[in-house]
Amino acid sequence: MNTSMPAVTVFCGSRHGLDPVHRDDALAFGHWLGEQCWHLVYGGGNVGLMGEIARAALQAGGRVTGIIPESLMKREVGLEGLTRLEVVSDMAVRKQALIELGDAFVVLPGGLGTLDEFFEVATLLQLGYHDKPILFLNRDGFWNPLMTLVKAQISAGFVAQKELDAWHVLEDVDSLKIKCLNLLRQPVGARPHKP
Repeated sequence: MNTSMPAVTVFCGSRHGLDPVHRDDALAFGHWLGEQCWHLVYGGGNVGLMGEIARAALQAGGRVTGIIPESLMKREVGLEGLTRLEVVSDMAVRKQALIELGDAFVVLPGGLGTLDEFFEVATLLQLGYHDKPILFLNRDGFWNPLMTLVKAQISAGFVAQKELDAWHVLEDVDSLKIKCLNLLRQPVGARPHKP
């Protein structure tokens, strides 16, 4: 982003999930992003945790950019009232835009789409296409099964330990906020980026 304030791309569920704590966390983190005057970048939806975090950021005075495929707009799941809503041709273009616009990636609980987005940025980090932080909100161990899988891949020799070590896994929203401040407190232009 060409701005002095960080842009945080959030990947999260298009459903609320069964545990209301995930909705509460999305609201709290979105509100905090808005209070910081940081830029929230997300998938553009009005449903599930996606809608909650975007509305909370907007209500707190934040800038919110949504990137949504045309097919989902036709199904009327785009959130109205965003700072910017970009309608793109397909899911691949959406992911590319979400990656390009963010200075960091935050992974909240979600489903297959959230996993797809995370694996894309994790693979690109592994291959050196970006050096942006990846942070997980691991409330009540939600992402523990994923971490166990990756540890098994490490033990089997398919993944290097440094890939897992590069991710920041936080147990609650307060820890997530602190880590975001620590990683993104420098002006965006002052942080080195790989070509």
